[in-house]
Amino acid sequence: MPRESKKAKRERAAAIFQLLEKEHPTARTALDHRDPFELAVATVLSAQCTDERVNMVTPELFRRYPDPATLAKASQKDLEGVIHSTGFFRNKAKNLIGMAQAIQKDHQGELPRTLAELVKLPGIGRKTANVILGNAFGIDEGVVVDTHVKRLSGRMGFSRESTPEKIELDLMDVFPRDRWTPLSHLLIFHGRGPCPARKPRCAECVVAHLCPSSTV
Repeated sequence: MPRESKKAKRERAAAIFQLLEKEHPTARTALDHRDPFELAVATVLSAQCTDERVNMVTPELFRRYPDPATLAKASQKDLEGVIHSTGFFRNKAKNLIGMAQAIQKDHQGELPRTLAELVKLPGIGRKTANVILGNAFGIDEGVVVDTHVKRLSGRMGFSRESTPEKIELDLMDVFPRDRWTPLSHLLIFHGRGPCPARKPRCAECVVAHLCPSSTV
């Protein structure tokens, strides 16, 4: 693809966003939750685990531990038993209890609403914090870069970087702030649909004419 000016890239990005928005009108986080605390817990569990599996585990988890106060007092062994099927259950249980204890001790039982405070909680890095801020609080602090977002960002010519942190910066530069949260959902939905890792179905893709990797 010939070198693209920043203005042209932003215009192409805007067109792609609008088309994907029409193609995937129900795009949103796939993790079931009723409040910010539940989303934080579900997102921690989703590491190296499918959203579907997490959604099978969380109903019982939240029945036993409905808030930070009860989770903070949970037995490590008991919690491991509930979340065992999500994988890496020992470390996840330790982080979840530590997160709940920190919320109780340092934030009066309420999940904090800033990136700086969230990333200090056990088990929560920048990606998880972005998920919480964007989806639970409507705060666009960054772009969630998972495997789908990483792959499509490269294919669509938005970033040549390989690390999530640098890809995120490139996306933040191309898309306006108010699109950062929905952008992740749209790219994830599209990555699970016509643009999978192995054989992208470019003939079915609504943005093929705007994608430098298109085979159409």
